[in-house]
Amino acid sequence: MVFKDLRDFIGTLEKKKLLKRVSVEVDRDLEITEIADRTIKQKGPALLFENVKGFKTPVLINAFGTEERMALALGVKSLSELTTQVNSLISDLMNAPGQSGGGLLGKLQALPKLMDLASKLFPKTVKTGPCKEVIIKDKASLAPTGSGLDKFPIIKCWPQDGGRYITLPLVFTKNPENGKRNCGMYRMQVFDGATTGMHWQMQKDGARHFADTQRKGRDKIEVAVAIGSDPAVSFAGAVPLPPDVDEMIMAGYLRGAAVEMVKCETVDLEVPANSEIVLEGYVKADEKRMEGPFGDHTGFYSLPEEYPVFHITCITHRKDPIYQTIVVGRPPMEDCLMGLAIERMFLPIMRMHLPEIVDVHMPFEGVFHNLLLVSIRKSYPGHARKVMHALWGMGQAMFSKVIVVVDEDVNIRNSSEVIWKALNNIDPQRDMEFVMGPVDVLDHAARTIGYGSKVGIDATRKLKAEGFTRPWPEEMRIPPEVKAIVDKKWKDLK
Repeated sequence: MVFKDLRDFIGTLEKKKLLKRVSVEVDRDLEITEIADRTIKQKGPALLFENVKGFKTPVLINAFGTEERMALALGVKSLSELTTQVNSLISDLMNAPGQSGGGLLGKLQALPKLMDLASKLFPKTVKTGPCKEVIIKDKASLAPTGSGLDKFPIIKCWPQDGGRYITLPLVFTKNPENGKRNCGMYRMQVFDGATTGMHWQMQKDGARHFADTQRKGRDKIEVAVAIGSDPAVSFAGAVPLPPDVDEMIMAGYLRGAAVEMVKCETVDLEVPANSEIVLEGYVKADEKRMEGPFGDHTGFYSLPEEYPVFHITCITHRKDPIYQTIVVGRPPMEDCLMGLAIERMFLPIMRMHLPEIVDVHMPFEGVFHNLLLVSIRKSYPGHARKVMHALWGMGQAMFSKVIVVVDEDVNIRNSSEVIWKALNNIDPQRDMEFVMGPVDVLDHAARTIGYGSKVGIDATRKLKAEGFTRPWPEEMRIPPEVKAIVDKKWKDLK
């Protein structure tokens, strides 16, 4: 299913009774958070607040807060379909013209499919779009004492937050070396009507573009921020793709149609034409400001630190915009479902590098970076350790603080089974390995920001070559034939 824009998605949610319109007056500070938090924890509906105190603009939150809605947003029946889709895409690319195998006939047969795929993947530029219905670029309207950002109901999430935060922004920059586009999702603390913080962490592509701009001696980098696009586009901004891979190509693949992009008014960047709100501006190379605290997805406040400042030169928006946001905090929260979708998408890519992987899982309680469970087909001594180190060298998986590797017969989505099997299978001194390396900057327990220790736990059955000389015990199981007999008698027995 291709959603034309955010409103199309809202309409579909409403038809399926997955959205509740809230007409009761609410305050943007803390009240929306408390209502959303309660709703998310109860697996409740998406919420459209139509009566935010002091504002005409409605607020959409919890749009992705259940597996059902996250799957709907990405056009699949279940998130497991994402694994199948990416497997199919990889297969198509592996058999593309220029790849070995298949001969000339195979290459010719693959061309129409790949051309159709390319037409859906690659974004296209259009002359204008709904995001241009209102254009504000005079300084008086953007000044700290003017309307600017103050016209939107940007929420204060948690009591000790340093201010109000834009939490679901699509932040666009260009690589100063090759001009390739990046779209990332970095929180933005509102300082005043015309400036915000830009919380791009040191390992993120936005921060890399910023650093490269400084190295080239430029005094600023142009930035555009889109808020409230169609769900596949918004989700793509959160996907940790390799450097210089355009997230809008991923969005086109997810939505089954090319993303229409429109040129900005004051910066040399393009943004999704169907966006509700667009902020244009720049980040200066020599300016930082204290940002935070911020109630983060860890369930704790991240501490104040200095981050670059985003200066707004233009705001464009629809005539009656909808402001989309999320609240992060103690899991489960809305971002957990986004993380689950990313996990399902990246399983086939991990298998390309590590075909022994059966499944991977990041439990919500691990808040993405604290715990990664992996099941493998173990073939040789040290196999589990090889997988640990490979994952620590793979993209955002490098932040995994704890990696637990189990055998292929363990259901890693059943926490009870994982804990039982892992604790039975390990000798702590033998099977735990500590390493130093980069950790998530939000890890408040790390000894320094962005750097600390990690542990890999080999909870697989041990081989003789790994120093285990005794027989490995068999798990106790009732034979299938006895189970079948009892199944027939079970109703009478109860």
